[in-house]
Amino acid sequence: MTDKTIRIGAGAAWWGDRIEPAVLNAQKGDLDYLCFETMAEATISAAQVRARRDPSFPGYDTYLDDRISGVLPGCLRRGTKIVTNQGWLNPDAAAQRIVYWLRHYGARGVKVAAVNGSLITDRVLELTSTILENGQPTSTLAANLVSAEVYLGAEPIVTALQGGAQIVVTGRVADPSLFLAPMMYEFGWDALDHQRLGAGNGIGHLMECGAQVCGGYFSDPGFKDVPEPWNLAFPIAEVSPDGSCVLSKVAGTGGAINLMTVKEQCLYEVHDPANYLTPDVVVDFTTIRLEQLGPDRVRVSNISGKPRTPTLKVSIGCTEGYIGEDMFFYAGPGALRRAQLAKKILEERFKIVGLQAEELRIDFLGLNAIHGEMSPKDGPEPYEIAVRVAARTKTREEAIKIGREVDGMAVSGVAHTGKRVPHQDRFREIIGVWSSLVAREKVPVTINYFES
Repeated sequence: MTDKTIRIGAGAAWWGDRIEPAVLNAQKGDLDYLCFETMAEATISAAQVRARRDPSFPGYDTYLDDRISGVLPGCLRRGTKIVTNQGWLNPDAAAQRIVYWLRHYGARGVKVAAVNGSLITDRVLELTSTILENGQPTSTLAANLVSAEVYLGAEPIVTALQGGAQIVVTGRVADPSLFLAPMMYEFGWDALDHQRLGAGNGIGHLMECGAQVCGGYFSDPGFKDVPEPWNLAFPIAEVSPDGSCVLSKVAGTGGAINLMTVKEQCLYEVHDPANYLTPDVVVDFTTIRLEQLGPDRVRVSNISGKPRTPTLKVSIGCTEGYIGEDMFFYAGPGALRRAQLAKKILEERFKIVGLQAEELRIDFLGLNAIHGEMSPKDGPEPYEIAVRVAARTKTREEAIKIGREVDGMAVSGVAHTGKRVPHQDRFREIIGVWSSLVAREKVPVTINYFES
């Protein structure tokens, strides 16, 4: 095992994340690896819906061109390897597109690996039995099934790196596993060494949400302030073979890396800090040690782990109807009473047109849209109100009724109704996400290599 350290930078925390911080890390982060995480729970399902409607959709991250073209110059100059799950539905096509950009920048002989196997839509009902959220058989989802993908771990990425890949693109891989794979490869960690993998996956969890450990999603003015929150960087982890690391960021950027930001990210989306389940290992954060070494430098050590589970999580996307949504506005004295009358008018109109909705909400933004009935009843009179109308329906035709009735408020509603002119559909298909488990040996993985 080597005694050198490696520098791993974050390149994205989700599909819609900013691209400039990744470019900055590629240019100035002095990185050995740049890792992109661009998939939320519903990403694959949404991509499947788009693929059904648009045969020309290639199936990979719609921002792949922007991200790869942005970071490649810096990565090629430094020799930084890239690990990314931007393959979504089609890692092979994503890899071939990356090859295009490599050739565009004159990089020949660079090997790109595509990791396939996470997409199991065609056989998920054979491989799974029970829906975790409600205990029902997964067979009950058959009629509405859109997609199913397994959360793979770091091992196939390690295999791809061992095969000479300088860029590895995958489909669904657990977020921290993207960062763990370079550690396993560089340090020679065994896939069953749960102590080291626990430490590495814990670091991956700190890195996976990008700017959050640098002060993103942290600021609360007057209580938790960070400098220049408009100029946030993505984090860099300088990792040692013992599974400790120092978190930092490119100098001159905004935000902050301190004990508070690291602790918040450590617990983010972690239901049980002693048993954080990943495909590679069960991480135990209760043993973690944090030390502030200096401005924007925090040492992380002593994260531990437990043996991995025999099963992998499966995310199952299903169609669950539609949402119709629109809004209009009131301002000035009496805005609240006009909004209340408008709500009554719409409730009666929906009865007249026979709206069939499983759920209907008419909220006043800024007054009760978040806390609903728990909102204070004695608050000050608002000067302006946005009325948001939304309904969940089984059919597209019913969802369309929301926008049609809100349109009527323009000339048949209450005085001083401010009506926007919609420039997009006011209804959308709902993709529900359910979970199940599959035996890990039932999910074979294949790796295809492409060269620029």
